[in-house]
Amino acid sequence: MTSADTPLRKDAFVKSDEEKIAAIEKLFGGIMEELGLDLTDDSLRGTPYRVAKMYVKEIFQGLNPKNKPSLSVFENKYQYSKMLVEKDITFSSACEHHFLPIIGKAHIGYISSGMVIGLSKINRVVEYYGKRPQVQERMTLQIFNELKEALQTDDVIVVIEAEHLCVSTRGVNDKTSKTTTLEYGGRFNDIDLRNEFYGLL
Repeated sequence: MTSADTPLRKDAFVKSDEEKIAAIEKLFGGIMEELGLDLTDDSLRGTPYRVAKMYVKEIFQGLNPKNKPSLSVFENKYQYSKMLVEKDITFSSACEHHFLPIIGKAHIGYISSGMVIGLSKINRVVEYYGKRPQVQERMTLQIFNELKEALQTDDVIVVIEAEHLCVSTRGVNDKTSKTTTLEYGGRFNDIDLRNEFYGLL
């Protein structure tokens, strides 16, 4: 692992999704019982299963490498040489410290070194790394590294702005603050180019 890797055990994917769902269903049912909830109630009876399925198949599906998107890149035959920016990519993730939602937007730019990527693939990279327990700094680095590798260039910039419900719904209960992280390399080390990127946002 590197500092940008999600901390995973070596046996993280020995169990099937179905086995994980069955185990989490029992464990989450235990949490609900400890909270004093009546699991015989019609409204609550199916909640442990729903939560388990949601964790494995939806909210944390980005943990499993089999769900990693295939990134199609193409030769830049039209020789477009300026930056390409895709902004306002919406995502939802979960804070790994409290398992509460992180809701935000990613803004991504790159300059082709000879290859271009399908636009929807950028969205899929953001979604994939968002669908796991996260800290925003790591997510920013993971997206940056993935796009650098796919595009075969260091000329990539990633900005993420997000609201953390662990800040807005508990603890300090700050309803308005947002967190911004960024990572960039190559030609984006030039502050004038970064300012051009920020201007487009």
